[in-house]
Amino acid sequence: MSTPQLVVHRDKELMAQAAAARLITRIVDAQASTGTANVVLTGGRNGNGVLAALAAAPARDAIDWGRLDLWWGDERFLPEGDPERNVTQAREALLDSVPLDPKRVHAMPASDGPWGADAEAAAEAYAEELARAAGPANHGGVPTFDVLMLGVGPDTHVASLFPEHPGVRETERTVIGVHGSPKPPPTRISLTLPAIRSAREVWLLAAGEDKANAVAIALSGAGEIQAPAAGAQGRARTLWLLDTAAAAQLPRSLYPPASA
Repeated sequence: MSTPQLVVHRDKELMAQAAAARLITRIVDAQASTGTANVVLTGGRNGNGVLAALAAAPARDAIDWGRLDLWWGDERFLPEGDPERNVTQAREALLDSVPLDPKRVHAMPASDGPWGADAEAAAEAYAEELARAAGPANHGGVPTFDVLMLGVGPDTHVASLFPEHPGVRETERTVIGVHGSPKPPPTRISLTLPAIRSAREVWLLAAGEDKANAVAIALSGAGEIQAPAAGAQGRARTLWLLDTAAAAQLPRSLYPPASA
C-alpha cells in the first residue's frame, strides 16, 4: 500500500476546485492510456462539492463522458430518487449535466428495487456487478478503480465503515449490507476495505474544523478498526485533500508550506 500524501488548501471551496481539476486530469490520462476510466464517487458535503466544482469547470469537456464508468463507495439504503441517496445528490450536482452512458453509471441498489428491503441481497448484487466488470488483471474481484474518493467523517468513518462496527473487520467480501449505522439512516450498502484498497488511487476528502480530530487520529498511526480512514489506502497513491481547518491538528512537518 502507498504512503499517505497530504495537500492542504486554504478553504473548502479551493479544495473542491483543486480536487475537481485533479480528477479531470486523472480521468483524461486513464482514458488516453486504456480507453476508459473507472471512478468511485463519494457523497457528503465534500464529495458533492467536488462534483459541483467539476460541473462548473470549463476543462470538464476534456473528459470523454461516454467512456467513463462511475461507481459508489457506499449508499443509503432508501427508495430510488430519495433526496438523501448519494446517487440522487450526484445527479443534481453533476451527472444530469454531462453526456454519460447510462449503462456505465453503476448506482447501488435502492430499497424499493429488485431485492426489496434485503440489504444483504442488494449488496451481493452490487458485488456481482463489480465482479462482471473486473478483468483478469484486476485486483480482488473489482475493476481497477483509477480514482476512489472517500469523505472522512468526524468519527473517522469512510464509506459506511464505522469504527468498531462489523463492516470494518470484513476481509473477504467486496460489498456488504450495513445495519445499525450510528449515522442515519441505519441501513446502508458499502464497499469494504479490501475493495477500497484495490484502487490505484484513493483520495480522502476532509474540510472543516469538525473533521480536524478525525484527520489527526487517522494520520497518527491509529488502527483501521478504531479509525477506518486509516485503512483506506490506494495501491499506487493515497492522497489526503484537506482545507486548513481540517488540517489544524496536524504538525506542519506532515505537509509542505507550498500546499497551504
